[in-house]
Amino acid sequence: MKKHCPTFLLSFFLFFFNHSNAQFVIDDNTHFSYQSLHQNTLIVDVKQHNLTISEVLKLSDSKFEPLLQENTDLGFTDDNYWLKFQIKNTRNEEVEYFLETSRPIIDFATLYEIDSNGKILIKKSGDNIPFNERSFKHRKTIFKIKLAAHESKNYYIHLKSDGEVINAPVLLRTAENLIEITSFEQIIFGFFYGILLIASILYFFFFYAIRQKVFLFYSFYVVFIGLLQFSLDGYFYEFIMPSAGWFSNKAVLIFAVISGFFLGNYAQHFLKVKSFNKTLYFAFNTLYALFGLLFCVILFIPNFFKYCYPAMNALGLLLLLLIVASTIEVYHKKKQFYLFFSLGIFSLIMGFVIFILKNFSILPYNFITENSSKLGTGVEVIFLSLSMASLIKKLKDDKETMQDIALEKSQEMNEMKSYFLSNVSHELRTPLNTIVNFIESINSETDSKTIQEKCEVIRSSSSSLLSSVNDLLDFSKIEKGDIKLEIAEFDIHRLLNEVNTNLTIRANDKNISFQYIPASNLPKMVVGDANRIRQIIMNLLYNAVKFTNEGIVKFKVECVEIDNKIDLTFIISDSGSGIAKEKMNSIFDSFSQESINNKRKYGGLGLGLYIVRALVKLHNGKIEMDSIVNQGTVCNVNVAVEKSQTIEKTVEELVVDYDLKGKHILVVEDNAMNQMVIKMITKKWENTTLDYAINGKECLDLMSKTKYDIILMDLQMPVMDGYEATIAIRSGNCGINKKFIPIIAVTADVMETTKERVKDIGMDFYLSKPVNKELLFSTIKYFA
Repeated sequence: MKKHCPTFLLSFFLFFFNHSNAQFVIDDNTHFSYQSLHQNTLIVDVKQHNLTISEVLKLSDSKFEPLLQENTDLGFTDDNYWLKFQIKNTRNEEVEYFLETSRPIIDFATLYEIDSNGKILIKKSGDNIPFNERSFKHRKTIFKIKLAAHESKNYYIHLKSDGEVINAPVLLRTAENLIEITSFEQIIFGFFYGILLIASILYFFFFYAIRQKVFLFYSFYVVFIGLLQFSLDGYFYEFIMPSAGWFSNKAVLIFAVISGFFLGNYAQHFLKVKSFNKTLYFAFNTLYALFGLLFCVILFIPNFFKYCYPAMNALGLLLLLLIVASTIEVYHKKKQFYLFFSLGIFSLIMGFVIFILKNFSILPYNFITENSSKLGTGVEVIFLSLSMASLIKKLKDDKETMQDIALEKSQEMNEMKSYFLSNVSHELRTPLNTIVNFIESINSETDSKTIQEKCEVIRSSSSSLLSSVNDLLDFSKIEKGDIKLEIAEFDIHRLLNEVNTNLTIRANDKNISFQYIPASNLPKMVVGDANRIRQIIMNLLYNAVKFTNEGIVKFKVECVEIDNKIDLTFIISDSGSGIAKEKMNSIFDSFSQESINNKRKYGGLGLGLYIVRALVKLHNGKIEMDSIVNQGTVCNVNVAVEKSQTIEKTVEELVVDYDLKGKHILVVEDNAMNQMVIKMITKKWENTTLDYAINGKECLDLMSKTKYDIILMDLQMPVMDGYEATIAIRSGNCGINKKFIPIIAVTADVMETTKERVKDIGMDFYLSKPVNKELLFSTIKYFA
């Protein structure tokens, strides 16, 4: 939205503004990833006056004060604040930056951009307006600004909230810095919220099994403290309540009150305050009544809403003092000290103390101090979880009968566990896509042996993590009965040679021998599921190498041809530690380890043999295992494949000439890091043009204007997902001549139901993340 101000007013404004210290100059020597403009910014508090931009322009410079700190804390307030500064671009080219200000929970943040002709461009942000009406779609208060060559613009920022703390940083970021800090925060915040999610679900399970209220209170506390942080970070507004409104505006206080109530109840029941001090017990109940009163004020007395924020902080401080007093009283009367509980509360207090000191500019503004309350909460949850683990151990010793209750609920817990593991695995594959491809790129672009060695360590660790993620996914699929074979023709000689190479390296790393004995009558091409056969062999061989510290691991392949069937027998033997007879009956169970003590020694999830047995069963095959402790183990696996009707097949070698001969590709991907991965993979491709869309709607808009040869489509995206976009394309919404364009799904979701749905809606192929660059190129070349 654009407006014009009177010429005389603009001239008056420019005269005084240009002679202030509020100008930031960008010249050829200006290089930064992010820059604080606080030294170039002035601020004024106009109290409750809702001034227009024209009225603010009339204010004299004497009304404004310098913005002294990088992260100025304006306190709990519902006043109107205005900031002003000027940016001048002296370069011979256009510049583009992203301006960040205030916290994500600011109600209204409006940027007025005034050019030399007096035109005013208004950009909006803040969680009191619908998310899709923001000028820049980001959870933070961010505006995109552009300055043409030798252009100077004046900026005013209006900040308004309903009583919460207002911070007034003015940070100028480059696009690369914004992507970098956003990606870094996604990793850190993902880890933080992952801890809270796992803790809340886990201890709700324990409550469900043990029926102790302390577990329920702790689980709800973790849920609501997570929702509180989710709201403070702007995620609740972005993903849950994007249309803004009453609940979105009050979510921070509502979740703070509820989390405080459950924290108090958890501490009170954990410490058993009622049993040793009636005064403290009464104090807790009085505090709950005050929480209830505050909750009613939030809901029903809007005129007092601005006082609720400081009131909630005061009640939170009283709660922490009560908990500390109760902990001291427990030690004084019972001589019992709860180490993990005390460390958890201490971590929470320290996190908020650091945060408050940062707000008062005693500590510097950085990622740690800005997120200290979140970090304190995360560490607190870890320590409180450890304290709960100690309580679980005590309850287990005291109440052996609880095992029967846990068994009765195991079926329901397994279903929830499978759903949980499936979602966690899906979320892990997305960052793995970035890690794997970036490391491969770094390794190929450097000649430094030191860097290459470090890259190899990261690649190996990423491969191990990906293998564990795949095991979790397969476990989830097996539990749900969704796992299926994907039958296709493949070169079994090539598969076995790859296995041989991989295991030879692993065996050499452990200084043991590895011997591969192939079948002499094995045909070259067979029909079956190559990935699942490789998975069966690799899991068994990995186990053999893992549990063999000296001696040899042998891998022998036998083949019997009956009509068109090929009966394959894989014999894996080792001279390792062996398995005790009493363990043999449970060795193929999920989460099974040869010994509890071996978990730290050998690692692993305990899912490998469970998955192997399921895959062998899926092939209608057999698996047998014999073992002698301290002598070794022999495993025989029998599976059948079909003989290929192809007499001779040439297998393409890895592509060297990455030339798509002028193909135009549309990449539909909302994740900035995944877009960077695609750019990194395709940067060496010749005669290839790529366009990017961040959701299905942008994809349809671009297709209506431009002709593309192929589409790489992500599935899970905001606004319009990949499924909806594909259905629209196949329905001819972008034109009849474009409805049959090749569409390749590129997604981190590897569930069987997803693969089936991709086919059902008309996609041509499916690729999973992490993306294999050779497979991506060959697939595009085939379909384009």
